Amino acid sequence: MEKTMAKKRMTKKERMRQRRRRQRMMFGGGLLLVAVVFTVILLLLGSKGCGISKAEGDEVEAVPSAEATEAPTVEPTPTPEPVPSVDISDINSRSGILVRLSDGKVVAEKDADAKIYPASMTKIMTAVVGLENLSDQNETITIDRDTYDRLYTEGASLAGFGAGDEVKAIDILYGVMLPSGAECCVGLAQHLFGSEENFVAKMNEKAAELGMDSTHFVTCTGLHDENHYTTVRDLTKLLSYALQNDTFRQIYCTSEYTTSATASAPEGLHFLSTMFKKMDSPEVNGGEIEGGKTGYTGEAGQCLASLAKVDDVEYILVTAGAPGGPSTEPYHIEDAKAVYNRIQAGKQGSAADTAADSQDDQATTETDGAA
Repeated sequence: MEKTMAKKRMTKKERMRQRRRRQRMMFGGGLLLVAVVFTVILLLLGSKGCGISKAEGDEVEAVPSAEATEAPTVEPTPTPEPVPSVDISDINSRSGILVRLSDGKVVAEKDADAKIYPASMTKIMTAVVGLENLSDQNETITIDRDTYDRLYTEGASLAGFGAGDEVKAIDILYGVMLPSGAECCVGLAQHLFGSEENFVAKMNEKAAELGMDSTHFVTCTGLHDENHYTTVRDLTKLLSYALQNDTFRQIYCTSEYTTSATASAPEGLHFLSTMFKKMDSPEVNGGEIEGGKTGYTGEAGQCLASLAKVDDVEYILVTAGAPGGPSTEPYHIEDAKAVYNRIQAGKQGSAADTAADSQDDQATTETDGAA
């Protein structure tokens, strides 16, 4: 009986231990459940912060990437230089055009598309074709005797080389431009392409290339021919192109030059520019005339293609058909001086007009706003 009671007492103890064990298990399970729930909540919160929905994205400002925040660099648009207000309607020449060299803007014009005879302004193209086809500016060119005699008989202007002279190409080019030597033109043509006709074909090709649609050359000297014509507008295209060549610009802007020795001129020939020698001074208001090429025939009248710098801006002026001749007043040069002298005042007038227009625009805007 004592054994039975002991067995019962042990059983009761075991039950107590089992009950405590179950309580501990339940408490541990509860802690585990709380930990799991807490972990799930943290995961949900974390996923909500990384994966923003479209609706939420509308409310939350996204941080842009570094590339997105880099705005493209925009260069400020330069204010265009006002075109001077210049009137050339009263010049002596029948045709004329003034152009700003940097951008080709026409400043003023007078019958700029009328057909003209260019006379010796032709030699600008002669020099360009020569420069672009000579392999060496020191190569020797021979003045053909028969050609010399023909040109002398025709009354063409001559630089002064003798028949049979062997001349450096660079001296020939100066002879083309400064004293307007016809023997230099034809000698250059024959040296490069065998004949004047072949050379003139190259001149017409270059004219077409430059968009000189109203131009046709027959000679490289500019001696009169009904089929040898151009316009002052076309000549601005040619001169603008030619002045990009450094050697041409240097020759064109030279007032005097001495050649190397030749058989007929052991001390060389001294050339004077046909423009500068008739000009008291190259100075004009705000600058000076830098270079030019004159021309004259009875049919062409006095002609001039010139370059000037006024207030550090270069302009070219081409005029044709001025009255007079070799022994009269140089009306073509008078025209050039008069026109270039008007540019500075014309620039001030243009600036004033621009300022007035700006004020008018502002007043209009304010009125519109008030309305």
